[in-house]
Amino acid sequence: MNSPLEHLSGTAHLGKFFIDGRWVAPRGGAVAAVVNPATERPLCEVPLGNGEDVADAVAAARRALAGWKWTEPARRAELLDRLQAGLEARQDLLARCLTLEMGAAIGYARSAQVPLAIAHVRTAREVLTNFRFVERRGTTAVTREAIGVCALITPWNWPLYQITAKVAPALAAGCTIVLKPSELAPLSALLFAEAMEEAGFPPGVFNLVQGDGPGVGAALAAHPDVDMISITGSTRAGIAVAQAAAPTVKRVAQELGGKSPNLVLPDADLPKAIPPGVAAAFRNLGQSCSAPTRLLVPRARLEEVEDLARQAAAQIVVGDPLADNSTHGAIANRAQFDRIQTMIRVGIDEGARLLAGGPGRPEGCAVGYFVRPTIFSDVRTDMRIAQEEIFGPVLCIIPYDTVDEAIAIANDTVYGLGAHVQGTDLATARHVAARIEAGQVHLNYPAWDPHAPFGGFKQSGDGREYGVEGVLEYLEVKSILGYF
Repeated sequence: MNSPLEHLSGTAHLGKFFIDGRWVAPRGGAVAAVVNPATERPLCEVPLGNGEDVADAVAAARRALAGWKWTEPARRAELLDRLQAGLEARQDLLARCLTLEMGAAIGYARSAQVPLAIAHVRTAREVLTNFRFVERRGTTAVTREAIGVCALITPWNWPLYQITAKVAPALAAGCTIVLKPSELAPLSALLFAEAMEEAGFPPGVFNLVQGDGPGVGAALAAHPDVDMISITGSTRAGIAVAQAAAPTVKRVAQELGGKSPNLVLPDADLPKAIPPGVAAAFRNLGQSCSAPTRLLVPRARLEEVEDLARQAAAQIVVGDPLADNSTHGAIANRAQFDRIQTMIRVGIDEGARLLAGGPGRPEGCAVGYFVRPTIFSDVRTDMRIAQEEIFGPVLCIIPYDTVDEAIAIANDTVYGLGAHVQGTDLATARHVAARIEAGQVHLNYPAWDPHAPFGGFKQSGDGREYGVEGVLEYLEVKSILGYF
């Protein structure tokens, strides 16, 4: 079977953009290397778009808007079904692509990165099937219609997952799209564009321009013919996009940083609460904005928590992402690897007690952006490792004396994206969840729900993705008085 690179080279899509239903050469000559994080060697080069490429893509999306916006929902649903089928047919190719471009262990790419991404397409189709675009309110018709041309900026940590979380609901709403994936993990976006082309969406409905933030992201945010921009990324990137978008008063949706708490209540069953908590914090090597990397535990049970956390960390196998026995692969890029190493040393210097891991690579990993899953205990909430988003496998255990204090610690952050609460008394857990300032709270590790709206409070952003709310984000409300 061909590798993802062989496949893309064989189709001549590597080095091309997808604009107006065609694979086209970029306008400029700038390129960026795509590096395999497990080997630190370049995989290939991809072009970096410029303002001319953005103008071409936006113009194509604008031309396609009138036809797509008023396409019957049933037809849009049919094309989403075909997109889902195309992604399912490429599952293994997509998984191996993600392993190469951002270092996910192949087992995790196959079990999480790809199937959860496909679930967003299925969910958008389910929402569309039952969505009421016109509602009666007395004699007024309250209608919802596509906002227009949407620029979608996606990150490197969940490349395909974040693409489908934005593209699928935007398509369901009737919007046309210009997608800018991360230049650090851009190859899965090419495979996604192939599936879009194969599904038969009209030309210009979906457009792909590769590039970086200054060259493409800023141009999309400032373009007067872009009606909405949705970004998943750092808080700093979200602020820059919002500033660039402000003069044209376009809608901006942002899913940004996080420092999520996992609050273990005094009545929690620790053997059921702690190992899954460690696993959740280290999911995708901690490269998830909602990863619960602050573990808040009763001080009286700290020693038991520490023993369980050490045991859970010992079960993690960091190694070659293509090896079936690796539970975790490599950090996605050099800059993030260096950031994690710096913050681990900061934690040691701040006086946090190291329980597991630490600086440097794991044994046997001399090359590659591999890190040691690290756990600190006796962390104070004023420490940098408790306040700053590290975006890596670094877990902070923070003891508390009362539940009120624990809630205050959980909310002692500029972020508010996700949170977890563990406890055997569900009524108490619900009460605590209601007091946590976060857009999504998980009680006792429930199954992932693609219909549950996802987004942040405070500096974690604004707007919501997933489910009905994910589609609503791409719709405008119009009132037609005297309609009935």
